[in-house]
Amino acid sequence: MAINSETTDAASVARGYFEAVGRRDLDAMTAFYEPGGTGEIHGLVELRVPDSYRAWFGGLFRAFPDFKMEILDVMATGDKAAVRWSATGHFDGEGSFEGLLPNGARVDVQGCDVLTIREGRIHRNDAYMNGAEMARQLGALPPAGSAAEKAMTAALNLKTRLAEALRSRRAAR
Repeated sequence: MAINSETTDAASVARGYFEAVGRRDLDAMTAFYEPGGTGEIHGLVELRVPDSYRAWFGGLFRAFPDFKMEILDVMATGDKAAVRWSATGHFDGEGSFEGLLPNGARVDVQGCDVLTIREGRIHRNDAYMNGAEMARQLGALPPAGSAAEKAMTAALNLKTRLAEALRSRRAAR
């Protein structure tokens, strides 16, 4: 979908942008943004169009060569649009992703982006997804409820108790 005077409402812009993401079309994706527009995948990365945006998504598409994104819902009012999406892919491409080397893991995540649209272009995109679940799927965190997760929780709790004991000891002096 090209940007033109007929597709400047928030829902159409949002849908067109996510269709471009689904095609892994960096040129079309950046064309939906106003120059200098920003995006943040909260808890993961902050991006500015075009430079860091193209670099990050280009790396994502290289790392997940079969990356697919599906639009689940689009809701819009005024200059805001919310898009609930699903993304899948195998981490078996070239290069790293967020410091991790490709390991063949399959990722299947859902998220929601809230876009602010001005004059038919994306000004800001705030994206939300379960980063811990993605990390589990990539093997960076142990599976939920597993022995390894329970051991990590126990170690963190031990660290917390030791730090509290040290603070109490210092305060008693």
